[in-house]
Amino acid sequence: MTVARTWSVALAGVEGALVDVEADLSNQEPRFIIIGLPDKALGEAVQRVHNACANSGLVLPRRRLTINLSPASLPKHGAGFDVAVAIAALATEGGMDAASIASTVHLGELGLDGRLRPVPGVLPAVVAAARAGITRVVVPWANREEAELVEGVTVLGAVSLAEVARWHGAEVEDVAHEPVGGVGAPEVSAIPTDLSEVIGQREAVEALIVAAAGGHHVLMSGPPGAGKTMLARRLPGILPDLDDRAALATASIRSLSGEPVTTLSRTPPFEAPHHSASMAALVGGGSRQLRPGAIARASDGVLFLDEAGEFAASSLDALRQPLESGSIVIHRAGATAAYPARFQLILATNPCPCGNFGVPGGACECPAMAIRRYLGRLSGPLLDRIDIELQLLRVSVARARALEQPGITTATARERVAAARERAAARLAATPWTLNSQVAGTWLREGPLAPAAAARRPLDAALHRGALTLRGYDRVLRVAWSHADLAGRSTLAIEDVGRALYLKKGITA
Repeated sequence: MTVARTWSVALAGVEGALVDVEADLSNQEPRFIIIGLPDKALGEAVQRVHNACANSGLVLPRRRLTINLSPASLPKHGAGFDVAVAIAALATEGGMDAASIASTVHLGELGLDGRLRPVPGVLPAVVAAARAGITRVVVPWANREEAELVEGVTVLGAVSLAEVARWHGAEVEDVAHEPVGGVGAPEVSAIPTDLSEVIGQREAVEALIVAAAGGHHVLMSGPPGAGKTMLARRLPGILPDLDDRAALATASIRSLSGEPVTTLSRTPPFEAPHHSASMAALVGGGSRQLRPGAIARASDGVLFLDEAGEFAASSLDALRQPLESGSIVIHRAGATAAYPARFQLILATNPCPCGNFGVPGGACECPAMAIRRYLGRLSGPLLDRIDIELQLLRVSVARARALEQPGITTATARERVAAARERAAARLAATPWTLNSQVAGTWLREGPLAPAAAARRPLDAALHRGALTLRGYDRVLRVAWSHADLAGRSTLAIEDVGRALYLKKGITA
């Protein structure tokens, strides 16, 4: 009896687990079987491996060949195990370096001609291998740049199965193959935008800077043409660059989504799903394989829901738990996947279906019931998780009220945000938090930097009147600290609390 071993990786969300791929050759009726909880796509690897080996000049044993994927209780999905299965099967009769095979992770799908096809999720899989101490990884040629982003790992970007076998010492004829290219859409450079292009909405711009400084969620309500989308799309430009951890996590999510990954982008991600998106498209899921949704792709960046009143109420309410926890766990029969979901939520909505309700000079023809139904899709529990609520007027009116003040540039706003975040990080150095939006309410109210009674008086009055819930109370305190950080204050003043309360319940124009 001959047993050969190699490694592959099973992904559950962004986390990967090493899978021991064992191949056993026994003197029984010739057959090729895979055990260890494979899904249908992985079960079909038997035929792909047969044809790939035959067309690569590699001979599979003609006895009972059993492939075991261990741990057997861990679900395995997709065709990314093909190369590991093929190499382990070929190694059962010798001819290759067993030590080399046993110390290498193999990832990739096999074509019938023996070429390696790219698979999604290579980056988190290589990260999992590196954390487990594996320093050599075989990936398809189209995934090599993605795999090389992980430091300390030797990557072989293989074109064909024969090339992988030769790397492990097999004597096989070199057949020239064209590499299989990636199937994802090419990376598109974002069109540069500047905050100074926003005309007449000075109060809204200042509120956006406060939101960026503390990582706060924002609701913008106003008629069409008020600049809601323009403001939202400029938020990533004033956020600080991603650190190494966040950049790697963002790239891993893109890899799992099937997008090409060649570099670690430092720009915070921006996701703007259409209002027809389903709940699964927003939070993630799938019938066969659990994929990340828009909230995971927006983690460490911005999730912008334009025309929020047109989204299904159930889809919007599905955001409530991720907004609190910063993660999303998707449960399906036999599978669970966890994704990060620490994003800044920006909602933009019209005041009514036609957009003219309450607009000076506008004529709204919507029935009262239609207006209530439209705004009712933004439920009270969801609005309670919003830190800043802005009501914008049309640009012509706002511009007149702004007295033609010069606009704030993205560079200036970015410097202010960076300085405010540095102050917050220094103040929170002894805590598990780095942003004001992450700080626990109890620490804000009762911790060492709790506001004085005089500064807290407007909040206490609003809570007593029922204008705020206790969650809203804490959120106003978080925004107040962001305002204080922008002003360079080390303690909360009454003007910070007043401004935060105004941003939660006031009107800007």
